[in-house]
Amino acid sequence: MTESSKTKKLIIIGAGGHGKVIADIAALNGYREIVFLDNDPGIKTCERYPVLGPDSMAAELEGDLFIAIGNAELRRKLTECYDGRAFPVLIHPAAVIAGSAVIGEGTVVMAGAVVNPGTAVGKGCILNTACSVDHDCVVGDYCHISVGAHLCGTVEVGADSWIGAGTIVSNNLSICPGVMTGAGAVVVRDIEEKGTYIGVPARRLLTL
Repeated sequence: MTESSKTKKLIIIGAGGHGKVIADIAALNGYREIVFLDNDPGIKTCERYPVLGPDSMAAELEGDLFIAIGNAELRRKLTECYDGRAFPVLIHPAAVIAGSAVIGEGTVVMAGAVVNPGTAVGKGCILNTACSVDHDCVVGDYCHISVGAHLCGTVEVGADSWIGAGTIVSNNLSICPGVMTGAGAVVVRDIEEKGTYIGVPARRLLTL
């Protein structure tokens, strides 16, 4: 627990389901004052925490910021909008993080996740519940490794990618930026073209 987490509040942008999880992990990380911002004027609270108003209010408020929005493009846009603010790394106490792993600012690591040695995770990422990122992986900025997804050793995932729930990515593979995999997909070869990949083995979903 850092000194700043004891004394500063956390401002969470996004008062949806993901925001609820972020608030819970933030409290476990020692934040004593937590507030939300959301552009839906009908939302007044999120869990037990107040929603003060739209995300534009962040410029007026002191405290650390966290972007609790699933869409990678929006996470990137809001993070860049508030460049220079403190974006903490939030790690659930039930996650397992190797001492040599590097995790970028504004990333959350949820309960049951495992990040093994030699791995580098970019900023603004979501490592969701019970996912695993094995040794020497590289996860680009604003990626989402979904619930129960597994990256085997020496996998590289390009920025803004969404690795779907239960996806397995075999070892020594590279995935280009902007890829989405469907739930339960099994990736057994490099993915070099942006798009959505589904099935076993994973193949690009063609649109008409």
